[in-house]
Order: sequence, then structure tokens, then C-alpha cells
Amino acid sequence: MSAAIRLYMSMSLDGFIAGPDDQPGQELGRGGGRLFNWLDDRLSPGVNGQVYGELMATGAVISGRRTFELAGRWNGDHHDGVPIHVLTHHVEDGDVPPGSATFYTDVGACADAARAAAGDRAVMVHGAAAAQALLRAGQLDEMELHLVPVLLGAGRRLFATDGERVELELVRRLEGRDATHLRYRVRH
Repeated sequence: MSAAIRLYMSMSLDGFIAGPDDQPGQELGRGGGRLFNWLDDRLSPGVNGQVYGELMATGAVISGRRTFELAGRWNGDHHDGVPIHVLTHHVEDGDVPPGSATFYTDVGACADAARAAAGDRAVMVHGAAAAQALLRAGQLDEMELHLVPVLLGAGRRLFATDGERVELELVRRLEGRDATHLRYRVRH
């Protein structure tokens, strides 16, 4: 079995993954930091620590270009030196990503390379655009949504409302402090 490609995303109850006006220096938008309070427990022995440990045990990362840039390109190392596969529409001549990062303009090639790099571990997906592109291409296997009990009211949504219907199967639900961790399998 090849590595599962799994989106990990904190999200408000009204579907936002960042507050309004997300930009460099304010990467989570106004008020968006609230979505990550559960990470205060990331080193605890509880549910939040378990979920964080799982996401940090992934063998490769797929990121959208916007997320990659807002994160300062992770200085070329997201975690433990795992390969970072960045989906982008265009690569400027001479733009060489740092560290283990590689740019891809083809979703299938990106997914194949990430699966191969991850081996028997999951592939972590970052970014709404990357998740949407992978989903459209039939390459997104699972979604781990960290549902936070807040209504942000505005900001960046995880999924646009103009897409096709996608069926999901709930495979796990864990209650952590300040987040419910829901894992869904995408029904292809």
C-alpha cells in the first residue's frame, strides 16, 4: 500500500482556516491564531499530543505555493528533513527552493514523488489550494480536520463552494482540549 496523502488543517466551525487579511507578518490573518490554541498541548501525553505526534511522523510534505511562502519556506525544513513538495502554477527562472523543497507544476507528479519519498509513512498536506488541487486530481486520501469551537466570521475558507460533491467517511474522532480531531477518508 502506498503512503496516504492526508490533509492536516485547523478550521473554525464556520469553515475558515485563517482570519481575514492573511499576509506576510500576519500569516494566520486577524484572529486566526485562535485556531491553533490546541497546539499548546502538542507535547502533552493527551489527545492533542497524540495528534501532533502523528502529523510530525509524516514522511513527506505537500504544500501549496502560497502557504510555502507565508511560512517563510520553512527555511527548507518543515520537520526532520523530510522532502517538501510545493505545488505551484509557475516557477520563475532561478527560483531554487531551499533545503529539501522541490517545485511541481503537475499535481500527479507531485503526489507520486511525495508518496515515494514518504515510504510507509503518511504525506502531510498544507494549504487550501494544494488540498483542493489534490482532491480534484483524485490524489487526496484523507483529511484530518482539527475543528475548533469558534466562529471566525471571515477569512480564508478551506473549500470553495463551487466544487463537485465529495463523499467522506469518518474514520476517527478524538476530543482534545480546544479541538475535535476528525479524520475522514475520501471516497474516490
